[in-house]
Amino acid sequence: MDRVPPSKASETGPFPFDNSYARLPANFYARVEPTPVAEPWLIKLNRSLAEELGLDVEALEREGAAIFSGNKVPAGAEPIAMAYAGHQFGTFVPQLGDGRAILLGEVTDCNGKRRDIQLKGSGQTPYSRRGDGRAALGPVLREYIVSEAMHALGIPTTRALAASVTGQPVYREEILPGAVFTRVAASHIRVGTFQFFAARGDIESVRTLADYVIDRHYPELKDDERPYFALFKAVAARQAELIARWLHVGFIHGVMNTDNMTISGETIDFGPCAFMDAYDPKKVFSSIDQFGRYAYANQPAIGQWNLARLAETLVTLFDAAADTAVNLANEVLTDYGPIFQSHWLEGMRRKIGLATAEDGDLDLVQSLLTLMHKGNADFTLTFRRLADSAEDERADARLATLFEGSGELSPWLKDWRRRLERETQSPGERAAAMRAVNPAFIPRNHRVEQAIEAAIQGADFSLFEALLAVTAKPYEDQPQHAFFAEPPKPGEEVLQTFCGT
Repeated sequence: MDRVPPSKASETGPFPFDNSYARLPANFYARVEPTPVAEPWLIKLNRSLAEELGLDVEALEREGAAIFSGNKVPAGAEPIAMAYAGHQFGTFVPQLGDGRAILLGEVTDCNGKRRDIQLKGSGQTPYSRRGDGRAALGPVLREYIVSEAMHALGIPTTRALAASVTGQPVYREEILPGAVFTRVAASHIRVGTFQFFAARGDIESVRTLADYVIDRHYPELKDDERPYFALFKAVAARQAELIARWLHVGFIHGVMNTDNMTISGETIDFGPCAFMDAYDPKKVFSSIDQFGRYAYANQPAIGQWNLARLAETLVTLFDAAADTAVNLANEVLTDYGPIFQSHWLEGMRRKIGLATAEDGDLDLVQSLLTLMHKGNADFTLTFRRLADSAEDERADARLATLFEGSGELSPWLKDWRRRLERETQSPGERAAAMRAVNPAFIPRNHRVEQAIEAAIQGADFSLFEALLAVTAKPYEDQPQHAFFAEPPKPGEEVLQTFCGT
C-alpha cells in the first residue's frame, strides 16, 4: 500500500478519498451502494473532526443530510461492505460481515494518518442475513456520545463524524425513528476479518491481509525477521493496554466478540456498552450477556481469549516449523497477562496518587476496590473525591458519604496516607495529577438514556448536545454542570443496554 501525503478536499468533493482497502482482492468485500432514505436531515456534524480529516466542512454543512444518510455518494467514494467472521459469545460464525455498514472510503488526515469513513445503518448488504441493514436513532446517539467521550478520556477509539435521521421508521420490538451514524476509524479490520479467510483455508488471503495490516498500522515491522509473529505480538500489546484503560474508567464494552476487536487497537462497536456507577467487578449491562461472559472484570481474560483466536489464524505464518510457530504464539499469550497487569496497576497507582512503585501497591489498590464493592460506592466519584482528600484531609468526610458503612474506609485512608508519605509530590501537585486521570464526568447511563428518550419522543436534542459538551472536557470540574456528574437516583438506574440490531 503506497503512503500518501495529507491531502485536502478539492473541487471534486468534500472528501479527499484514497481507498486502499478497495484495491485488495474482490473476496475481501462486496461492492454495494447505500440505500436512499425518505427525508434525511443532519442531527450533528463533528466539525472539529471533519477539519482534522481535511474535509470541506462548509460543503458538508450544505450537503451533509444527503451524504451522511447515504442518499448521495460523494465523489471519490468506493462503497464496500467488508467481509469478516467471528466468535459471538464463544460460538464461531463463519460469515458475518458488514450487515448494516458501508465503508465509503479512506482519507489521510492532517497528521498523515489514514482513516476510514463508514456509514452505519445505511441499508442492506450481501452480509445482512435477513436484517434490514438499518439503525435506530437510540443506538446512533449512544455511539456518538460514548465514542466521543472515550476520545476525550484519552482512550483509543473510533470516532463520530456525523449523525442523521432518515425520515423513515425501523422495526424492532417497537417502531422507532431510523438514523445513520458516520464512523471514523484507523481501520475496520478485526480479529474476525482474519478468521473469515482462515476458516476457508485461504492462507494466501490471510497473508495478504497481514501484509496490508503491517503496511497500514505497523510499518515498523516490515523488516522484522518474523513479521507476522511481530504483528501478533504488537496487536496483543495494544489490546492489553486498551483493556486496562477501559477498566481505569469503569467502562464495560458489553459485546467483546472477536468481530468487535480491532487490529489497530481502537475501541469499536458501542452497542450494549456502559460505564459503571457503583463498583461491581461482576457488573453486566448487555441484555444479551445472560451469563456474564463480558462482565467488567472478565474483559482482560476475554481479550486474551480473542487473541488466541487471532493466533490460530496466523500461526502457520510464524515459522515453517509447526512446533516453533505454536511455541511463539503461546509465548505471546502467556506474556499478555503480565503486560495487562503492568498497565492496569500503573494506571491504578496514578488514580490513587502514587508516582512511584512499591511492592505493596497492588494490595492497597485491591483493598480500596473491595471497600468500594462492599460499600456500593460510585466508581467515578470515589476516585475524583479521593483527589480532594489527597489535598485536604477535611475532604475525607465527603468521600465517606459515597460508602455504605463508611466507617470501614478510615483504616484504608490511614494506610494510604502512610504510603503517600514516601512520595515526593506536594499535596497540591498530587491532587492535580489525580484529577488529570480521574474524570469528573463520564456519559452516565441514565443521562444517555434520557437524551435518547427526549430525541425519540420529542425530537429534542438539547440533552444530547449538553452531554457531548460536558463529556468533551471530562477532567474539568465544570461546577455549572454538576448535574451530569451525579449518580442515578433510585428509579433512574439503567439495568440493561441493548445492541440495537
